[in-house]
Amino acid sequence: MFKIGYRTVKTALGAAIAIMLAQFFQLENFASAGILTILCIQVTKKKSLQTSWSRFLACSIAIVFSYIFFEGITYHPIVIGLVLLFFIPTTVMVKTTEGIVTSSVIILHLYTSEHITWSLVLNELALVATGIGVALVMNLYMPSVDKKLKEYQCKIEENFAAIFQEIESYLLSSGSNWDGKEITKTADLLSEAKTLAFRDVENHFLRHENSYYHYFKMREKQFEIIERVLPIVTSVEITIEQSQMIAEFVHDLSQGIHPGNTAHKFLVKLLEMKKEFQEMDLPQTREEFEARAALLHFVKEMEQYLIIKSQFKGIKQ
Repeated sequence: MFKIGYRTVKTALGAAIAIMLAQFFQLENFASAGILTILCIQVTKKKSLQTSWSRFLACSIAIVFSYIFFEGITYHPIVIGLVLLFFIPTTVMVKTTEGIVTSSVIILHLYTSEHITWSLVLNELALVATGIGVALVMNLYMPSVDKKLKEYQCKIEENFAAIFQEIESYLLSSGSNWDGKEITKTADLLSEAKTLAFRDVENHFLRHENSYYHYFKMREKQFEIIERVLPIVTSVEITIEQSQMIAEFVHDLSQGIHPGNTAHKFLVKLLEMKKEFQEMDLPQTREEFEARAALLHFVKEMEQYLIIKSQFKGIKQ
């Protein structure tokens, strides 16, 4: 489906404004201001600022190299190659490689002039300032992603609940027709959500962290435990009393998945259940022994699952 995103709109509008400004101030090669704007509009404010600085610094270096080589040697295509031969390693050394393309445009402008003057240098700097300045202004607007982050949070919690419900069902019947699609979907959701949350941090100059990002990192650690316990649960081939007790606990846990911190309550329940296990009679058969050993392993993993949640401070709205 054909769709125009906000970044596309900003790029198109910014390029037009930059060219109009450059043309208004009667700058030579005014269209290059639009190219600079297109290249400097990025997905985040911080990235845009970093890119703009890299391009400005690279363009300044390009002007110096152009003057030294063109005025010092001659205006010849081979000399352009010599300029790039020294200019590109310099940009790598000062970590401004993002400015190589735009700087090459400046170099070609100076080459075609066949004589570098102060007015020409000021013209090129004005082009760079116009293109970069418009891009920075356009990038001041970044749409809020809080609603999308909230959607990711809800979907991940729904999937966690669905997975625990399947675990509960298996513990009660020792069988399941579950296709496991929630596992793959949750892994994808966590990856996408973390990327979006990190981008939100990059769009705030004074914010160095995002509570949603920490939330998704916490869920990612819990999800690793969930992936570990699934083979443990499926290794239990018989239904015993402990299975039913754990299934009841898992049921309660599936009903209490939310961003708030109620992990302490479940940790207390888990501790009480472990004490009950210790007071129960020893297993009478090999199958029961193996089942109880697997369930004990499951309980220990769930304890870690809850400890991870207990350390989470919560989401700041």
